[in-house]
Amino acid sequence: MACRLGEQHRVLEPCSIVIFGASGDLTARKLIPALYHLCKEKQMPEDFRIVGFARREKTDDSWRKELRGELDKYSRTKPVDEGVWREFAQHVTYCEGDLTDPAAYARLGKQLSGFGKEPLRRNLLFYLAVSPSQFGEAVEQVHRAGLLHKDSPDGWQRIVVEKPFGHDLESARALNRELVRYAREQQIYRIDHYLGKETVQNILMFRFSNSVFERVWNRDTVDHVQLTVSEQLGVGSRGGYYEEAGALRDMVQNHLLQVLSLISMEPPVSLEAESIRDEKVKLLKSIRLFGGGDISSQVVRGQYLAGAVDGEMRPAYRQEPKVKPDSNVETYVALKLYIDNWRWSGVPFFLRTGKNLPVSTSEVRVQFRPTPHVLFAAECGQNLGPNALVLRLQPDEGISLRFNGKVPGTSVQVRPVRMNFSYDAEFGAYTPEAYERLLLEAMAGDATLFIRRDEVETAWRIVDSIRRAWDGKPLSDREFYTAGTWGPAAAEDLLARTGHTWMKPVMLNGRQGQERLLAAA
Repeated sequence: MACRLGEQHRVLEPCSIVIFGASGDLTARKLIPALYHLCKEKQMPEDFRIVGFARREKTDDSWRKELRGELDKYSRTKPVDEGVWREFAQHVTYCEGDLTDPAAYARLGKQLSGFGKEPLRRNLLFYLAVSPSQFGEAVEQVHRAGLLHKDSPDGWQRIVVEKPFGHDLESARALNRELVRYAREQQIYRIDHYLGKETVQNILMFRFSNSVFERVWNRDTVDHVQLTVSEQLGVGSRGGYYEEAGALRDMVQNHLLQVLSLISMEPPVSLEAESIRDEKVKLLKSIRLFGGGDISSQVVRGQYLAGAVDGEMRPAYRQEPKVKPDSNVETYVALKLYIDNWRWSGVPFFLRTGKNLPVSTSEVRVQFRPTPHVLFAAECGQNLGPNALVLRLQPDEGISLRFNGKVPGTSVQVRPVRMNFSYDAEFGAYTPEAYERLLLEAMAGDATLFIRRDEVETAWRIVDSIRRAWDGKPLSDREFYTAGTWGPAAAEDLLARTGHTWMKPVMLNGRQGQERLLAAA
């Protein structure tokens, strides 16, 4: 996935990037810093323009000044290189306008037509950093203004769509239908920033270029798989959004199911975008759908109570701003999934995500079947644990292999040990932010790291049945958890039914991390 032929020598065509929602948080925190760093590393096209489109009254200079101040906060390298910024800022302009005003799009078109080189006028990337309710309006308007064509004889036009992409299957289908009225599916790039993370991209490389692992990546040797995405932060100022979304829509429908598909999909016939996305969809369609009685035994929700996270007191979810005092919205979800295909038949996949948990981390743990306890059981007892492979997605990106080793001495003592691979230690380079990679791929027209229409709809089909089962049902006592803990008691019950337990995430770097790693094993 990260090793496509010719990528190192790929030349991007000059283009213009139009950011709708230019005054928003996403633009300041992610998009402009990502584009600045691509410019700094000389990965942008030979010539480019960035046009911010928003309602607020600003000039080119005032917007540039505003962005410069935000870059001090959000740049991944500090201090900001003033020489690079001056060069970058020359390519940045602003267009004031309301998303519903046709005249504003006419002004945008006039501004684009004023760019000197022909490719800057015809190669257009429209980034929709706006509310999902405005996606359809913006796409229709740029089409009516003559800026977006399904079949352009010269140049290209592409649309980058942020999540959430719908709030259920019906709304996702409706939005898809609306977008494809004005653009072909191949022009639509639905973004999930998790797919831009270096370790996520490396999953396919790890699986399919190493025969020692690919040969054991199946039901014969794998006991179960655990996927954890935990966050130390609570909902904070996003209470209003979370009341509508919850953890199921916010995290499971997109991030967790996307990572699950890469971990468990079949090898694609090539590294082309559609080949990879075909296999991801096949995998998602193989996930066993929940029946009415399955949800109570296979899915757990939770909501945090007041507690301390890393020594800081946090309020309960129901005490957060813009949250109903009797809200039953979930801030934690745990699921047990089965994939009904030849490779994974009978292997449980445990997924969990939550707010106000002890650490912020994302990892995949593949736990292998234990060896027969006929040789070392009497001497070693519980110390003879199963082998496990952990792919750590963030932070401290890397891979860890757990196996058993003999403790030096005359007695037969076994202790779990680990072999660790760290991206930082091995390559000595900072891995780029996800948005840097995703923006680069969108400009190049490579859709591998973006989500296709049928992927979105299949993922919604999986979670919709859960959402319906929860509607109107109050939380039980075993579904609440104290902030700073690993989730509700009901989540432990979920694994205990099959004789499993949740494993704490591991740390790959540093002595303290090594001690935590062994304790977690």
